[in-house]
Amino acid sequence: MDVDETYFEGCQRSFKRGGKELAGKRLGRMKMAMVSSITYKNLRGYLAAVVFMVFSLGGLVHSNAQSDWQKEWDKTLQAAKKEGQVTVYISGYDAVLPHFEKEYPDIELTAVTGRGNQLGQRLLTERRAEKYIADVVSAGANPNYQQFYTAKALDPIKAALILPEITDQTKWYQKKHQYSDPEGQYVFNYVGSATYGAVNYNTKQVDAKAFKSYWDLLHPKWKGKIIARDIRQAGPGSGNTRFFYYHPELGASFIKKLFGEMDLTLFRDFRQGPDWLATGKYSICFFCDVDVLKRQGLPVDTFGPGAFKEGGGLVQQFGTLALVNRAPHPNAAKVFINWLLSRNGQMALQKSMINSESPPDSLRIDIPKDDVPYQSRRLDEIKYLDTGKPEWINMKPIIEVVNEALKSAGKN
Repeated sequence: MDVDETYFEGCQRSFKRGGKELAGKRLGRMKMAMVSSITYKNLRGYLAAVVFMVFSLGGLVHSNAQSDWQKEWDKTLQAAKKEGQVTVYISGYDAVLPHFEKEYPDIELTAVTGRGNQLGQRLLTERRAEKYIADVVSAGANPNYQQFYTAKALDPIKAALILPEITDQTKWYQKKHQYSDPEGQYVFNYVGSATYGAVNYNTKQVDAKAFKSYWDLLHPKWKGKIIARDIRQAGPGSGNTRFFYYHPELGASFIKKLFGEMDLTLFRDFRQGPDWLATGKYSICFFCDVDVLKRQGLPVDTFGPGAFKEGGGLVQQFGTLALVNRAPHPNAAKVFINWLLSRNGQMALQKSMINSESPPDSLRIDIPKDDVPYQSRRLDEIKYLDTGKPEWINMKPIIEVVNEALKSAGKN
């Protein structure tokens, strides 16, 4: 034990001088020092033992947690292989599916593709006939939220998330999972692409640098020269219309003026609007997809980052995921869901869709964004309004404003 040797020497000198009282006091201090030293050492040993136990238990808990998800994943994967098949209803992003098939060759993938409203009509018709075919749906909020969620055709997808790289919310935009349903359980948003109103223009007729605000699009000089996809039908434009409607500097007034005062021409054929724009029949098109035409060298382009002072919006496009209830292959469905939302799945998505009309920017923030075109990529310097908020998904109040504006303009 570490006791100062001077205590012993001092006591010896005191006895020789006959200073018994002084020696007694020094011996008392020596004993206290010895007891203090012993107590301190014991305390240090006790604390070290406690710390060791805490770290050991922490490691055990971590090990058990790791073991739990791994056991669940292994069990799910084996059951999925026995099922041998997964049926995915998918809109827009079907180019990613071969990557799943390559990674899981023991699970046969059957894909049903189409526009969101087509998939919605088909699945609900099948269920009314008591045909339960679909396992998973990857599409826009319509049909996943507006049709399947409201029809109670979904199981909570949250419970199907198994892999830690998915359940760890710090790996996602704003460090949380995003859902389209108010309960945050059923319709998982995995895409959040930047958009600036989905406003396109003919480069021979429009000088993009002359625009500073979205309101500049509604200048009288453009009256009769604007077309827009009819957003009263499900499809492109819904998210951007929500952006206009809920933006504090735009709102219902912007939509009323666009649809009611600009002598707007509506189209429903997805190819017609871009063709009209490219040929110069019209100058500006709301909710067109012109990326393919632009790559072909036609005089069309899209307003992008920094064009408008009001910022941009985030849209899910076809990037919401739902687990269908009464699925015939529930385990294979979980495998597909976890693969698609994994790092590998989301990187494959971005890469496979880079040249599409609607290139996605995954809401995962732990993967490279090199495959996301600049126009669609979220940028730190831009302020975005997320149009996928659950309380904003319902299009009914916006469509009422559109109908009122069209009626006032003598259009239907």
